Amino acid sequence: MISLNPVTIKKIKRFRSIKRGFWSFIVLLLLLFVSFFAEIFINSRALVVVYNGNIYLPTYTKMIPGSEFNLGYKYETNYRKLKEKFKKEASSNFVIMPPVPYNPYENDLKINSYPPFPPSFKEKHYLGTDNVGRDILARLVYGFRTAIIFSFVLLFMNYTIGITIGCTMGYFGGKFDLIFQRIIEIWSNVPVLYVIIIIASIVIPNFMILVLIMAFFGWIGMTWVMRTMTYKEKEREYILALRSLGASHARIIFKHIIPNTISVIVTYAPFAISGGIVSLTSLDYLGFGLPAPTPSWGELLAQGWQNMEAYWISASVVTALIITLMTVTFIGEGIREAFDPKLHTVYE
Repeated sequence: MISLNPVTIKKIKRFRSIKRGFWSFIVLLLLLFVSFFAEIFINSRALVVVYNGNIYLPTYTKMIPGSEFNLGYKYETNYRKLKEKFKKEASSNFVIMPPVPYNPYENDLKINSYPPFPPSFKEKHYLGTDNVGRDILARLVYGFRTAIIFSFVLLFMNYTIGITIGCTMGYFGGKFDLIFQRIIEIWSNVPVLYVIIIIASIVIPNFMILVLIMAFFGWIGMTWVMRTMTYKEKEREYILALRSLGASHARIIFKHIIPNTISVIVTYAPFAISGGIVSLTSLDYLGFGLPAPTPSWGELLAQGWQNMEAYWISASVVTALIITLMTVTFIGEGIREAFDPKLHTVYE
């Protein structure tokens, strides 16, 4: 069993009492659940197919050819048409489709009509399609999954580098601190966008390349914070006692200083996540982000700008961005208040 510190339990209770932050956290968890299990809710593959007494679960299995259902072709089954076929036959066979029966890469085109198509409940394009006929809701949800994974990976790398270097600078001080201060000052003046443009002109940036580029420059902010906190923390009595007992530098830093500055680390995390989402969206909007046809909010924003008459494209992305960033911001404020030792502090 995991036993939590009474102080930690008290902070969690305080966070739950901050309704705006707590309910924002619930909403974010719901968004994460829908995005990470998006294949169940938004997918062109059926959830369940019952055919001649056999049960098929295509969602998370390998491709099932149409010949398996006597459709006369060997490429992947079109489950929407299969469902219509079973309905016409009025047999015991049936297909259960997800609520949104489209995947984010699928082009749903019409005869004598050109995309983008407006929202349609009849065709289950609830937010319409983009300029090549792909479902916007599908690309929003799958794009959110990409953005949130990008943000978490970037957060982990930035925090790992920033906390390690910042604590080391604050703990040892002296020439080591001065040298790294000069290195960071020079490093922070490098124009990140220009570096990304140069790299994008040489190679097509993928997920890991973008993460590495952003992490290459993104650790600086956390480094300054942890340096300051370590300078403050290392002069406390318990650190002096550990030194007198002969504790190693690594033990003092990683076993005592970092755990006692966890409130600062946790407080900054939600804002770092929102920053990661905005960064990836901005790069995709400018054309230096993930390669097509990867679902991306920035790419949808660019489409909305190019097709102003298709108001549903830009409106959907802007609304999704506002909800996500507002939710993450409220969570950050709630965590900051819950971990604030000054109990009288209230954010309105």
